[in-house]
Amino acid sequence: MFRRRRGTGRATGERAGPVTAQGPVSDAIGLEGVGREYRRGVVALHPVDLAVPRGRFLAVMGPSGSGKSTLLQCAAGLDRPTAGTVRIGGTELSSLSEAALTRLRRERVGFVFQAHALVPSLSVAENVALPLLLGGTAGTERVRQGLADVGLGERGDAAPSELSGGQCQRVAVARALVTGPDIVFADEPTGSLDPAAARDVLALLRRAVDRDGHTVVMVTHDPVAAAWTDEALFLAGGRVVGRETRPDAAQVGRIMRSLGRAEGVERDGGHERRGRDGGRAA
Repeated sequence: MFRRRRGTGRATGERAGPVTAQGPVSDAIGLEGVGREYRRGVVALHPVDLAVPRGRFLAVMGPSGSGKSTLLQCAAGLDRPTAGTVRIGGTELSSLSEAALTRLRRERVGFVFQAHALVPSLSVAENVALPLLLGGTAGTERVRQGLADVGLGERGDAAPSELSGGQCQRVAVARALVTGPDIVFADEPTGSLDPAAARDVLALLRRAVDRDGHTVVMVTHDPVAAAWTDEALFLAGGRVVGRETRPDAAQVGRIMRSLGRAEGVERDGGHERRGRDGGRAA
């Protein structure tokens, strides 16, 4: 249904610059020294400096337990970091009350998760309209247009149970975009989809960046998904360890395999030695 396109959606035709350590207030999101430590001194995320320009599609990648989901949750205001500051646009999240933070997430942030999280008792259109209704806005036309944009304009009255998994995830994308958010956070949005459905969802996120100027930050383990983005950021052990601009699936795959090996067994001069988990390579 969708064809991959690498455009910008900007009148000048210029692409946004790469992710930088620090950026101006005009950036969609900025992290300064953001870290997250849990009880008993367990560090999930070491201090990170990160600025993501507006109109950027960023993949956050790394092995299981690398801190990528923690980074997303802190950046999105779903979890409060134990160190550093997070800004969405010019708003510093630590300065907000819980009520104000909830309002910011509802009005300026969209979310897409691996499980589409549709409300089964609501129709497809009602699910898309939910963020608007919570904000006191009707938005019937916006819902209609949002469903048309994801290729489901005729399914507004259907129940989620009547749709395929890929269609449900497309509804979730429409719901994330219906408020016109500054930034969309997507946590493994294609993790449970077949390749064709995953391609449809990735094309929608790519179009949201190129055509509409949204910023998308996507956690993924999939090199093919990362190849749809403008830049891939790699984490290991709660630290940023690398980045790739215009990521290629083959190159990302090699990096991910390397990071996976580094998490287990280290090799020194062709000899194996025990890694952090105490095991040996097969």
